[in-house]
Amino acid sequence: MQEGGCGKTTLDEGTLVTVSQETKQTGETRPTEWEWVERSVWTIRMLDALEQGVKGGVWFSLIDKVYRPTTLYAAWLTVKANKGRAGSDRQSIEDFERNLQANLDRLHQELEEGSYRPRPILRVYIDKPGSKDKRPLGIPSVRDRVVQAALRLVIEPIFEKEFAEHSYGFRPGRGCKDALREVERLLKDGHVYVVDADLKSYFDSIPHKQLLKEIGKHIADSRIMELIEAFLKQDILEEMRLWTPEKGAPQGAVISPLLSNQYLHSIDVAVARAGYAMVRYADDFVIMCRTHEQAQEALSLVQQLTTEKGLSLHPDKTRLVDAQERGVGFDFLGYHFERGTRWPRKKSMRKLKDTIRGKTRRSNGHSLTEIIADVNSTLRGWFEYFKHSNRWTFPRIDSWVRRRLRSILRKRSKRQGISRGQDHNRWRNRFFRDYGLYNLEAARQVIIRSS
Repeated sequence: MQEGGCGKTTLDEGTLVTVSQETKQTGETRPTEWEWVERSVWTIRMLDALEQGVKGGVWFSLIDKVYRPTTLYAAWLTVKANKGRAGSDRQSIEDFERNLQANLDRLHQELEEGSYRPRPILRVYIDKPGSKDKRPLGIPSVRDRVVQAALRLVIEPIFEKEFAEHSYGFRPGRGCKDALREVERLLKDGHVYVVDADLKSYFDSIPHKQLLKEIGKHIADSRIMELIEAFLKQDILEEMRLWTPEKGAPQGAVISPLLSNQYLHSIDVAVARAGYAMVRYADDFVIMCRTHEQAQEALSLVQQLTTEKGLSLHPDKTRLVDAQERGVGFDFLGYHFERGTRWPRKKSMRKLKDTIRGKTRRSNGHSLTEIIADVNSTLRGWFEYFKHSNRWTFPRIDSWVRRRLRSILRKRSKRQGISRGQDHNRWRNRFFRDYGLYNLEAARQVIIRSS
């Protein structure tokens, strides 16, 4: 679709960018569900087309909206807000910003001319929370992150219009807590037989050809398709070795979450059509059924669907469980669900304790006030996510944290070993409360009283 004429306005530090006249018309309103879209791209007229459906369900002429200066500037703002380290070209966000206008102008010109080429992705390995394993992370250059962000601003609403209600990961206005609430609702409704599924190395396994075919069902702009393919086949720099991936979408790339959701969309649709209740967050999902037989059928279906997509379920991590059975249950998004209740899974607890241990070593030279303030920042964030755990969770952690702090005080009192014996009398719970130590059980009680 062609949009109206453009005027000019001045943004940050004299930056001149074009702004669609349609975005400035008075009295314009957009549907609430589209509040998140980039308004300089998705005008009311385009949103109307999105809602009513374009001819053949396929969108043309999108590349000009990607390289539009307003889109690139909006993309830059998101990249800057997300921070992150430099890529393979060693250009930091601060470096890019020093010559912001020139850098954005260069991207605009390269994208318009078709000469833009992504730079190699820097691959690093980061710790998996609560595990000794490492996870590969791809770090694109800042300039490539800006282009990917601009591309996402343009194409994301097209796919969002189609995505399933039970998909929650990396989607506007949705998150982990929404997915957890739906799991809780289904369990209470009797969906206690659960297919606990795990896609094996999903992000590294997505077949490029099949993914591009899925995207091509909605986008017919060859320049957009070429740009997406360029990002999928972006060279990877790993420990001075340069190689080109034959499949996968690099974890850490701005566009990867959207592409990964799109590739699993057909599985979402097929499972829903079969009548099964599914809750998916990116590549982590559960299918929840009322009977064991239904769960077996659902597992067979998802095995077939993933095989057809060139993917595979992890044989050791995919299970069919009865959530009512003691000692069984299932893990999902950091929680363990079992017998009508939930608590942090073992990996979540290990991650918390490893973090607290790092802040409460007996050799810590900071004052107790500083140590407790540091510990509190971790406890508050952890509680915000895990506050819906069962009531036995919090007193145990509170006790463990106080023991860590008593061990510090014991060492400073010239006593040997970790906290034991009469330490709980020397430094009573009130002592730590007076120092302002965040108390998880007390925080839980506040929630109970206010509910």
